[in-house]
Amino acid sequence: MVTLEELAQALIVLIRLGCSARFIYCMVRLAGADEEATRYKKRARNVTFFYVLAECIWQIKEIVLFYYQ
Repeated sequence: MVTLEELAQALIVLIRLGCSARFIYCMVRLAGADEEATRYKKRARNVTFFYVLAECIWQIKEIVLFYYQ
């Protein structure tokens, strides 16, 4: 039986892989497209911001659960 903790770990792995793939895609497209450079820079920045935010939320959840246990 799959527990809630295993599902949460799977979600974190998917977020990490998805952000990594999206960032690499943006960097590859940025290298090839001069006229769309600002668009892909903004997308790469947004992916980075999302990743940092997702990791912070995950860590805050862990801290709160540790504190109340």
